[in-house]
Amino acid sequence: MKRFLGLMLGLCVGFANAVTYAQGVLIITNHPGPLPRPIPHPTPHIRPLPPPSSSYKIKELSVQARVTDQVARVQVSQSFVNTGSTQMEVQFLFPLPYDGAVDKLTLLVDGKEFPGKLMPAKEARSVYEAIVRSNKDPALLEWMGSGLFQTSVFPVPPGAERKVTLNYNQLLRKERGLTDFLFPLSTARYTSHAVEKVEFQVAIESAIDIKNVYSPTHTVDIKRPDSKHAVISYSRTNEVPTSDFRLLFDVDKGQVGASVIAYRPKDGEDGYFLLLASPQVKAADAERPKKTVIFVLDRSGSMSGKKIEQAKSAVKFVLNNLREGDMFNIVAYDGVVESYKPELERYNDETRKAALGYVEGLYPGGGTNISGALTAALGQLKDNSRPNYVMFLTDGLPTIGETNEAKICAGAKDANKIRARVLSFGVGYDVNSRLLDRISRDGFGLSEYVRPDEDIEAHVSTVYSNISSPVLTDVAVNFELDGIKPEDGPPVNRVYPKGNFDLFEGQQLVVVGRYKKPGAAKVVIKGQVGGQEQKFDFPATLIEKSHDESFAFVEKLWAMRRIGEIIDQLDLAGRNDEMVKELVDLSTKHGILTPYTSFLADETMRPLADAGAFRRANESLSQLNDASGVSGVAQRAEKGRFQNATNAAAPVDAFKPGPGLSGGGLRSGSAPVANSFRDAKTDKEVAADSVRQYGNQTVYSRKGLASASEAKANGKAEQQIVVTPETADLDLEKDKDKIEIVDRFTDGYFALVKANNPSENQLLSQQRGDEQLLIKLRGKNYLVR
Repeated sequence: MKRFLGLMLGLCVGFANAVTYAQGVLIITNHPGPLPRPIPHPTPHIRPLPPPSSSYKIKELSVQARVTDQVARVQVSQSFVNTGSTQMEVQFLFPLPYDGAVDKLTLLVDGKEFPGKLMPAKEARSVYEAIVRSNKDPALLEWMGSGLFQTSVFPVPPGAERKVTLNYNQLLRKERGLTDFLFPLSTARYTSHAVEKVEFQVAIESAIDIKNVYSPTHTVDIKRPDSKHAVISYSRTNEVPTSDFRLLFDVDKGQVGASVIAYRPKDGEDGYFLLLASPQVKAADAERPKKTVIFVLDRSGSMSGKKIEQAKSAVKFVLNNLREGDMFNIVAYDGVVESYKPELERYNDETRKAALGYVEGLYPGGGTNISGALTAALGQLKDNSRPNYVMFLTDGLPTIGETNEAKICAGAKDANKIRARVLSFGVGYDVNSRLLDRISRDGFGLSEYVRPDEDIEAHVSTVYSNISSPVLTDVAVNFELDGIKPEDGPPVNRVYPKGNFDLFEGQQLVVVGRYKKPGAAKVVIKGQVGGQEQKFDFPATLIEKSHDESFAFVEKLWAMRRIGEIIDQLDLAGRNDEMVKELVDLSTKHGILTPYTSFLADETMRPLADAGAFRRANESLSQLNDASGVSGVAQRAEKGRFQNATNAAAPVDAFKPGPGLSGGGLRSGSAPVANSFRDAKTDKEVAADSVRQYGNQTVYSRKGLASASEAKANGKAEQQIVVTPETADLDLEKDKDKIEIVDRFTDGYFALVKANNPSENQLLSQQRGDEQLLIKLRGKNYLVR
């Protein structure tokens, strides 16, 4: 065992900077060919890889991990099914997890332990290369430089299922105070069909209080039974995993814990930072700060039927989940504004029952006096020593009282004397979504949009559950660096979310921003508890230069938040050419498609960011003139998803907590999908397979950059070319002296592979079919064909 552990430690040193490895993959030895891949969105311009003579699908993938302090014990179970018509002779390959000491690695096939060979990185390289050459498939290139566990050959008859179980222990990496758990998930994309079931559970146990738990790659469910335990789960059906799963957590004593991750890829440019902060998890019977909640309910005629019943259920949920000592009231409105009580009520069992009876007696009818309802509710709030929340729900346009959008917002802002937070819920497509966004922005809150086929109570209950236990209110975050002069300006800039926010128990604060000067820093978090100021400070390091892409997700997440802020400014403050250009540049660099930059998915468009792109973005931004209807709601909901994105690669999944109430800890939508965009006209997600992302790199599939006439003369279809933002301007004919041609699977190709880092090889590994790849490596342009 000591010899084995020593070998593993040696392997880990060899690839400490790599960040992308995967769990096992089957290699078919008796019928060499490309690994299976599903094609969910066929692209007519790409000639796919020839179908393999044998194929398999991953039926199920289950992961159970227990992390005690810094040691992970992992069990992985995968069920493979032979979907071909002939018997497969297969080997199971497991590229070793990154820079962690692995021991006790055992593999079982259908419950029986199976022999295998553990190879160091140097020996494994020749195995990877041999498989790539034999199969004419670059898939395994991304694991070049890693060690390997390889089994001997075992048979899988046609239609048969085999269950492979892998157990291993791993010493996790710990950097900048964060323990880093990486589960290699991405090889599950090599399957003939989507994986029927993907599930895993990570249980964390620590001797010191667990504070921040954060996944930069997936939207996960986190349970915190007490301060020293956390259970993280993820479950999907019929999914093709595209990225590895990563989980970061830290431990600390005290009421609030915080960690800062800095990423600075280029000298001379501002770096990026991510601040994670989380309050202490209290016992269920512990005292919590008291709060005030007013529910403003639309009971106009358009709310009749299912909507009013769902809205009443939502109010009842809030009433049933207030705490003793909280203050509350209900304002119901149509053409007339009516308060349940003339003043705020103190919550107890008796007042709860009476309020439930009042809600049950509400019926729809009449117009919509939005301005009167908001000013009536906000006017009741006098005590700024406790958190105050107004939950405002409407399904239509203002028709009674003040109907001017600007005057309604000004009236609500003037009535909000104590910085109460307004949470707006727009129901259906008939609302003025721009009005709701203005009300929420001026009211230090957020907007939530409930589509016609969605449940009002589900949205309201999710948001309320997230704000039910405020720990710190009116929170401000400041960075202090030694040697910063007043004339140098603030040490951090373009920080999102903007402004002060509230921090809630059980929620994860996610703040991103840019920094100019590297060095040691102190992060100061200040907020209010019961009218008294609380202050916490934490050390941080803003690094001078990043030497790998381990934390490249910080840049991507910042770009998503920045795009949301730009769209919000363009929507509420008017058009600005500089901001439009920045929107196009950020979308192009990071492959983040919006309703205004979806033209980047156009395979005929090149170069990517030129005057034509700016013009097309400006034309698309005219959609923001739609304040209501499908288009209006779709655009504001999409804007909110960008503003409140919590990770850089999560799929869309409703009702998941995000970064916060103006930054504190709640949001119903997760990060928008990078290779899709929201069509404002239909409010549907549209796949964009011509925009692909591998790690932190974005590539664009384009129709042949050589002339169409040349392709016709050679009797070939127009070639599909994959370009990066750096190579999009190159012309294969005019710039041929600047481009070196490399044919795949030749000695020159593998020489290029050997010179690449893992991130560059990951890009090569995803080349599809006979498409060509135009890429810049180490300052030189290559056409890989």
